[in-house]
Amino acid sequence: MKKPSTPALSRRTVFAGAGAVGALAAAAAVVPAAREATVAAAPADKPEQAGGYRLSEHVKQYYASARH
Repeated sequence: MKKPSTPALSRRTVFAGAGAVGALAAAAAVVPAAREATVAAAPADKPEQAGGYRLSEHVKQYYASARH
């Protein structure tokens, strides 16, 4: 009977490969989310038309109550 020409994989090699695949999968999952976050964080050209921030009376009351 002949021995196989390729050596058997050791546990260390299998776990190292699995760890590398897991790290790549995690990185691939984070990259699209990071792109979406930068696009979402980009300010609008004209905040008045985009429903920008308005300092109304109830907002002023909230800030006053939050300070105390």
